[in-house]
Amino acid sequence: MASKPTAGRRKRASSVKEAIDKIETDPALGLTGPFANSPPTPPSEGEVPSPLVAQKNGHVRNGVSPKKRAKAGLPQPDFLSNGLWSDITSLNWARVPTSALFLMMIPLVLYLQWQIVSPNGANPFRYLLMVQYPVAGTSDPVMYQKGYGDVAFLAYYIVVFCFIRQSLTLYVLRPLGWKLGVQKEAKLDRFAEQGYAIIYFSTSGALGLWAMYHSPTWYFQGRHYFQDYPYWKMTKFMKSYYLLQFSYWLHQFLILVLRLEKPRKDFKELVIHHIVTLWLINWSYLVNLTPIGNAVFITMDVSDVFLAFTLLLNKLKLEKASVVAFGCLLFVWTYTRHYLNLCILWDVYNHFELIPKWAQQWAPETGAWLVPWMKWQIFAPLALLQAVNLFWYFLIWRILFRALFKNKLADERSDDEDDGQPDGDENEKDD
Repeated sequence: MASKPTAGRRKRASSVKEAIDKIETDPALGLTGPFANSPPTPPSEGEVPSPLVAQKNGHVRNGVSPKKRAKAGLPQPDFLSNGLWSDITSLNWARVPTSALFLMMIPLVLYLQWQIVSPNGANPFRYLLMVQYPVAGTSDPVMYQKGYGDVAFLAYYIVVFCFIRQSLTLYVLRPLGWKLGVQKEAKLDRFAEQGYAIIYFSTSGALGLWAMYHSPTWYFQGRHYFQDYPYWKMTKFMKSYYLLQFSYWLHQFLILVLRLEKPRKDFKELVIHHIVTLWLINWSYLVNLTPIGNAVFITMDVSDVFLAFTLLLNKLKLEKASVVAFGCLLFVWTYTRHYLNLCILWDVYNHFELIPKWAQQWAPETGAWLVPWMKWQIFAPLALLQAVNLFWYFLIWRILFRALFKNKLADERSDDEDDGQPDGDENEKDD
């Protein structure tokens, strides 16, 4: 179909809305991280798109039940089980909630059976389900230390996060998006991904603030990152929170590296980002610097909530609300990812020497790891993280500036937003 002349055409949306679209879809930004899917493969030349479109059972991929898909000769959704053993060997359990649930239940059942058979004996399955290694002689509260059994805890909750993510996505967020008027498959995926981001990061951000509130570092009191070192004893809450964050990012890294989702154009950049994140989490936990790790978690998680909320409003075509949310995002991003993170860097540079003299040695048996050169081991990855944030910050402002003053973002849409399915007023002829 020949394109119409541009004169007199109705604008699809404001330039600010297009700026928000650009933030989400531009692979150079990489802001949505693991929550962004790749564009679907376009139909080959001459291929007629399937007439089957999203129905009210919006939790089913492509909106079509497996029975109807088989009848129409369409491939089955990737979240259907191929059998438990096949799902385990192929790692398809990361996509299939029922298989992930079965894997979750095995240790729980074994734990309960062990408790019945030997209630007074040491239950080996407890390492999978709950944090261990209480410090003898501590009470009110009981304090905990690290141990090799923490690896079992991490492994179990990787499965838990796969189950939670896929269950919320398929059975809650996609149907909710459908009811709110999001009907295209790609947009339903985006809606679900940003909805999950809001749920996870708002929860982790609140838990992080709670943990900081009950520690000497409230509110970003940087001197206490070091003058009270080493933090080899943790409350049960702090240890659980930290290991759950670790499990979450390991689960994201697993999905990314094993390509359980179709890789994006910025796949390499996302892998590097995840490696740096896991490096920071692992080392802060290993060398007993959880308070500074918690501070970084808070600055990143809180801003991610506003980013996801802005993109979700944009998917719902709530233009005015998304513009307001975008303004809030810029403020929160500036404060958390730059001001607070620069304060943390300043504290590392200026307060590292406040570490007690006896702890300025490499003596893991005492909980002390911070010899003088470790100052730069802490400072360097945090500075790298700040550099990445500043790069993204510059791109956000440049996109917004061009949208507001140069109008260079007119009708920019990525392929994954246009999958050939109707979506409200977009059924009209292309304007």
